[in-house]
Amino acid sequence: VQLVESGGGLVQPGGSLRLSCAASGFTFRRYAMGWYRQAPGKERELVARITSAGDGTNYADSVKGRFTISRDNGKNTVHLQMNSLRPEDTAVYYCNAQGSVARLTYWGQGTQVTVSS
Repeated sequence: VQLVESGGGLVQPGGSLRLSCAASGFTFRRYAMGWYRQAPGKERELVARITSAGDGTNYADSVKGRFTISRDNGKNTVHLQMNSLRPEDTAVYYCNAQGSVARLTYWGQGTQVTVSS
C-alpha cells in the first residue's frame, strides 16, 4: 500500500496550493479519503474528508469555504485545493485512506505546507 502526497511548499498569505495524493496497493474506490494536518506542538487534526463514491464531504470549521477536497476513482487520486491560505494553515499535511473497518487505515508520509510572507 502506498499513499504519496505532493504539491506542498511555501506560499504567501492569501495564496493557493493544490495537494495531490496518489494511491496504490488497495481498492481505492472502496475507501473514504481524508486530509489531515499536524502543526508543530499540536495534535493531528482532520482537515477534509470525502466518501468512497465522492458524493459526500466534510470539512474542519477552520477551512470551510477555503478548501475543497475531490477525488478521481479512475486515477486513484485525491486532491485538496487550498485557497486564501493563512499562516495558521502551516503544517504537515497527510493523506489518509479509511476502509469499512477501523483497522483498514493507511497514511502517506506527509507534505509540508508553509504559509508565510
